Amino acid sequence: MLTRQGRSFLVVGIILLVVGRVFGTIEFWIIGGVIIGLLLVTWIYIRATRLRIAIDRELHPPRVHAGAPSRVDLRVENQGTRRTPVLGLRDAVSGTRGANLHVGPLEPGGVVRAAYRLPTEKRGVLEIGPLQVMLGDPFGMTQVAMNASGVSELTVYPQIDEIVPIPQTTGNDPMAGAEHPNALGRSGEDFYALRKYVVGDDLRRVHWPSTARYDDLMVRQDELPWQGRASILVDVRRATNTPASLELVISAAASIVNASQRRQDLVRLITTDGSDSGFAAGHAHVEAIMEHLAALEASHDAAFRRVIDRVARSATGGALIAIVANMPQSEIDNLIRLRKRFGSVTIVQFDPTSWEPGAASRPTTIHEGVLRITNEHTFADAWNAAMRPRGRARSRPVFKPDPYVEPDEDRWSAHARMRP
Repeated sequence: MLTRQGRSFLVVGIILLVVGRVFGTIEFWIIGGVIIGLLLVTWIYIRATRLRIAIDRELHPPRVHAGAPSRVDLRVENQGTRRTPVLGLRDAVSGTRGANLHVGPLEPGGVVRAAYRLPTEKRGVLEIGPLQVMLGDPFGMTQVAMNASGVSELTVYPQIDEIVPIPQTTGNDPMAGAEHPNALGRSGEDFYALRKYVVGDDLRRVHWPSTARYDDLMVRQDELPWQGRASILVDVRRATNTPASLELVISAAASIVNASQRRQDLVRLITTDGSDSGFAAGHAHVEAIMEHLAALEASHDAAFRRVIDRVARSATGGALIAIVANMPQSEIDNLIRLRKRFGSVTIVQFDPTSWEPGAASRPTTIHEGVLRITNEHTFADAWNAAMRPRGRARSRPVFKPDPYVEPDEDRWSAHARMRP
């Protein structure tokens, strides 16, 4: 393949040949022939050159949050028996002009390492590659490109703010996290009651004094600490978002997911484009949510009413957090009505001044549970001020008899009735 310089010389050579032919000037004819011959020699040189090199490319790390550093490490090794010429490495990076590096001549067995940083200012999925090795002649007239590595992906998660998790809710949700759990479980931390032995129970929990009294194996029943449950609804409609507001909405959603994950709550992400992650906990589930948020774009086909109906039908209590921007007041009222189905409903509404300082504040009706984010306070500051507990809740007394003292049957029955 001819370079730009090679193409220029080819045009000049052809013009000189034509001029020498038309005007009968032998000098022009000779110069044109020399130029064409030089191009032919460089082309043969490129084709005859054989390279035996190994190139390794690694991303460190392959997944980062917006603003965190990530780089590409390259390792080039000459596995041939001859000294390599100067090599050019070209690595394409989506959204940029790519990375261009030059590697000096390598002796047989020589190794060289290089690295370059990737742009991580914005969330999204960056495609890196394919990595090409560019081999050129000493005159820079011809060049050949060879693919040395495939396409890799760097996932840039949304920016995360350090916030406190949503306060735990109580109610009729069988999975809701309460400050003081009130149901039975197979194992836990606090003594609750006695029950008959079931195959599979840990024999170390057998209460021998009660077993001797009832002539049946009795085991200690402890309270099971339940997980909290948070449903996060994100409005991604193009009609209610600008590119700037969408980034704020998605960043807030990622921050709430991250805060809930630190407390090991069950998390569910719902977006108005129809996607629903379902309830789950753990690193793999949160990572899948972050992957989705990284590639999330504004949607034309989002149907808010249909999504709200599905959320209402599948509600089992817990906390609902809706994150919106330019949402009409009527739709905010519809979200507030979901309080009958959830333990708590919080609406995070970004005012136009939060992403455009010179914009006029949007008038809205003040409702309890609506957290408005303006240019005066960041999302993290407003959220922490609203969600941080004002004081420590008083705990209910729990009856904990000495496990080595034979319990009285009437006392255990009364204790079980006292608990809700």
